[in-house]
Amino acid sequence: MSSVKDLDYPQKLFEYIDGFLVSKTMFTACELGIFDLLYKANEPLSTLDISTYLATSYDGTDRLLNACVGLKLLNVAIKNNEALFSNTDLSNIYLVKSSPRSLHHMMMYYSQTIYMCWHFLPDAIREGKSQYERAFGVSSEVLFSALYRSEEEMVHFMHSMDSIWKICGKDVIAAFDLSAFNEIYDLGGCSGALAKQIVSVYPSSTVTILDLPNVVQTAKKHFISDGDANISFHEGDFFNDPIPEADLYIMARIIHDWAEDKCLQLLNKLYKSCRSGGGVLIIEALLNEDRSGPLTSQSYSLNMLVQTEGKERTPSEYRKLLAESGFREFK
Repeated sequence: MSSVKDLDYPQKLFEYIDGFLVSKTMFTACELGIFDLLYKANEPLSTLDISTYLATSYDGTDRLLNACVGLKLLNVAIKNNEALFSNTDLSNIYLVKSSPRSLHHMMMYYSQTIYMCWHFLPDAIREGKSQYERAFGVSSEVLFSALYRSEEEMVHFMHSMDSIWKICGKDVIAAFDLSAFNEIYDLGGCSGALAKQIVSVYPSSTVTILDLPNVVQTAKKHFISDGDANISFHEGDFFNDPIPEADLYIMARIIHDWAEDKCLQLLNKLYKSCRSGGGVLIIEALLNEDRSGPLTSQSYSLNMLVQTEGKERTPSEYRKLLAESGFREFK
């Protein structure tokens, strides 16, 4: 039950109202290169220094810098009556573009793609379908055929996936013992970041990334080097092309993109291709069985509505999909 204090002053609602203001402030600072500039400068800079270098207005830049201080993304010190700004440790690690653990590209994908689609969330709720066409003039059929509207968007998305797996990939891989699986196929493996985590833990295993030709070519160009041993690529459409035999198939954030019929179509193909004793590793954000949360998964499910034809699911819903496809043992 709500307390009297909550009803007298709805603090939580005000925080929710301001939520997109907070995220867009952070996205804008990333897009303008504020964190990168301060990192390269290696010393605190004034508003005038920053606005001059970025060719932005003094007043607008000053307001943005102050808001980033409030978000604990920048530090500020007053010297000779002038405010000097510098990155916090959090920003140096996660918001500077050149950092090994940078989330910069994720910020850009959220700002330039997801944020635009969410403007049409009411339409998505009314119609029950993706809003890409309204947001960008691209139909869902064309979108899934081409996967991305431009190479720039593809690179932002792939860097986004890359950064996530760099942060939590080892924890995901450690959830199960994969030592019995020598030949692994990562369906929709994108940048190859998860594959790198797998071979670092299981050096005797090989991982083949099965993805669309344009994704494979971009991964080879921007993400995978010749020194990434035990990782290879297979160009193809896992719905329409044959899926080679393997010991383990990994689908990380793939099933949630699709409606039930497409999920069953894909899982049935995997069941028929899977070697005896093999399996499927599904990596997704789960909803609680009673639909009470977590909020992150509930928000992701709305995001699947505005961007794709899929949704987030409960553990029992995943078991049902797998059982109907022939799989019987679940962990």
